[in-house]
Amino acid sequence: MYVVATAGHVDHGKSTLVRALTGMEPDRWAEERRRGMTIDLGFAWTALPTGATIAFVDVPGHERFVPNMLAGVGPVPAALVVVAADEGWMPQSAEHLAALHALGVSHGLLVVTRADLADPGPATAQARAQLAATSLGAVESVAVSAVTGVGLPELRAALARLVGRLPAPQTDRPVRLWIDRAFTIRGSGTVVTGTLGAGGLRVGDELAVAATGEPVRVRGLHRLGVPASRVAAVARVAVNLRGVPRDRLGRGDALLTPGEFHHTDLLDVRLAGDPAGDLPATLTLHIGSAAVPARVRPLGGDTLRLRLARPLPLLTGDRALLRDPGRHHVCGGATVLDVAPPPLTRRGAAAARAAVLADLDGRADLAGELRRRRLVRAGELRRMGVTGEVAPVAGDWLADPGHWQLLGVRLVEEVTAWAAAHPLEAGAPVEALRQRLGLPDRALVEALVRPPLMLRAGRIGTGGTGGLPEPVARAVDRVRREYAAHPFRAPEADRLAALGLGPREVGAAVRAGALLRLAENVVLLPDAADEAVRVLARLPQPFTLSAARQALDTTRRVAVPLLELLDRRGVTRRLPDDAREVTGAG
Repeated sequence: MYVVATAGHVDHGKSTLVRALTGMEPDRWAEERRRGMTIDLGFAWTALPTGATIAFVDVPGHERFVPNMLAGVGPVPAALVVVAADEGWMPQSAEHLAALHALGVSHGLLVVTRADLADPGPATAQARAQLAATSLGAVESVAVSAVTGVGLPELRAALARLVGRLPAPQTDRPVRLWIDRAFTIRGSGTVVTGTLGAGGLRVGDELAVAATGEPVRVRGLHRLGVPASRVAAVARVAVNLRGVPRDRLGRGDALLTPGEFHHTDLLDVRLAGDPAGDLPATLTLHIGSAAVPARVRPLGGDTLRLRLARPLPLLTGDRALLRDPGRHHVCGGATVLDVAPPPLTRRGAAAARAAVLADLDGRADLAGELRRRRLVRAGELRRMGVTGEVAPVAGDWLADPGHWQLLGVRLVEEVTAWAAAHPLEAGAPVEALRQRLGLPDRALVEALVRPPLMLRAGRIGTGGTGGLPEPVARAVDRVRREYAAHPFRAPEADRLAALGLGPREVGAAVRAGALLRLAENVVLLPDAADEAVRVLARLPQPFTLSAARQALDTTRRVAVPLLELLDRRGVTRRLPDDAREVTGAG
């Protein structure tokens, strides 16, 4: 099922035409029927000769109700432009056409009504000339009389051909249902209606209210007045919601697939229409059914930065319309280029930004976004409407290849500089390197580590034993060789000093994991604890401190803190009589 908007000056027989086509009354309000003028959005539908169903959003034509008209036109894929044979092209027809052109509507039909009152030829020629210069181009035209029925079969056939030309709906996309009505039905609760332009809805789905982020659940669905368990785009749909009162929703809000849209009040756009430099400081942005005031900052050329009065769920490539409500003037169509633009804080930043935007056309470009943003989470890009297949560098972080390579070079430089400034430290702390590189996540620093860099115990160093300075690494190697036959004998402080390991050097080796500190001035090689467990496991269980000391061939000075360490690790257990046993845990 597809949806078209019917647009015409005041009425032009438009509502009468919809009634004749569908047998339904599109004007919902008594005031509309009394005045013969559409004031708010009306809805009707009918079956075509092909068996397809087509729905109409009947929009008002009077200039006082243009915001209502735009709320109905925004989400639909095609338009039925209505002109009366006895009146021809009217000024308000021009504003409606300007709106359709600004929104990029490229599928439609021209219907010349009241063909029983005047020759439709002149009005048709005049309207076709106007349409030809817009996004609609050379549309098919049909002359009809809703009173006599002349042309209605031809119009139905033309509508069927229009449906056949429309692009296939994107049913696999996230849902963004712009709300055009919200009301309450006794016994059912809150109901909203809108045009589902992409994705699909099922009863039981959880959605998010765009304005507040609060979750709501789909209690029921209606499509063309009939209950449905699921609805796929493109369709007019009524959604019965659980979990939200009526007064929390209204026209211009949206229901969203949770977590799939970027909410923004700051965006960069390209304007097709009035010169950007001539725009007033404040305009109204129309997108979907929303109309939001926006402060305008020209950047250069045809690009603008907009600051919205409230955040909207926008995607790269969205088409919107900028209108000056004071002048009743459509300023032009806006193509969304960036929904998360960088701040403009320095002199000349606007011109520099315009130069960047000059190469963008609103189409999602993963490689280009990575080049501009350097580092970004995959989820953030997806919520902006940018998708593609690129392997993350860490977690869900994506990186521009050139920038990532440069970061790797800088990491080596920073580690080298840290080693020169802190010669006894076992490498630079990851957090310090994160700050120096200006990275948002420690995982990115760790992912950059490549030989000759080494990551150990939260530090990154180069070469040596765990990244130790070469003199300290050599001293540790001498300890390893000297005590290889007696791994549980700890060198005395004077022996450590003689080997080149004073208190600072010992501290550096312990931090690097090159030595194991049991107590003040008691250090062993780092694998001594694991080897001690294997030795003690061969003893009759339980065993005494004396038995352990003898089996380990060490002194009480070493055995006591070593056993206490094994107790803390849970691989030995101290019994009430001070004997111990190996538990096998750890």
